[in-house]
Amino acid sequence: MEMQTRKSMHPLAMATGIAVIVFSTVGIAAVMGWIPTSMGNSQEVGTADKLSASKTGTSTPPRIAQNAAAKNKCPECGVVESVRQIEQRGEGTGLGAVGGAVVGGLLGHQVGGGRGKDAMTVVGAVGGAVAGNQIEKHVKSTTAYETTVRFTDGSSRVFASSEGNWRSGDRVKVVNGTLQSNA
Repeated sequence: MEMQTRKSMHPLAMATGIAVIVFSTVGIAAVMGWIPTSMGNSQEVGTADKLSASKTGTSTPPRIAQNAAAKNKCPECGVVESVRQIEQRGEGTGLGAVGGAVVGGLLGHQVGGGRGKDAMTVVGAVGGAVAGNQIEKHVKSTTAYETTVRFTDGSSRVFASSEGNWRSGDRVKVVNGTLQSNA
């Protein structure tokens, strides 16, 4: 009769396996959007003008009142009211899922022994596939910007661009349908 001796896993290897699982779980949760993240201030950018108008007791913010005098000088001139950043999710091709499954399977295979090792290999492969797919989508995502401009005549328009080079309060001018500095 053969006696099987059970080898215990080295504590460092066990701690490494647990750390990989915890970090993978947190990474998946962050990429999936399950963990709230700060993407900046979501308030409208024009609140400084509204606050200064309420302190002075006037109904028109000072910057807009100054611009009213310049109405007839430049009808295509205005001031940037707000800039909104828009995240556009990327599409997964499956390569991220395949790569993630391979890496997850290899990492899962390092944990446990016997049937537990097989189970952890499957769990690692599935988790890696989900994480790899989400990471691929995140890497392929793009950012667009919507810039709202208040013109001297009081009207406003929204301009879309792939660059976020404008800030609230910037003086701009529309030339051939695009914004240019009017400082």
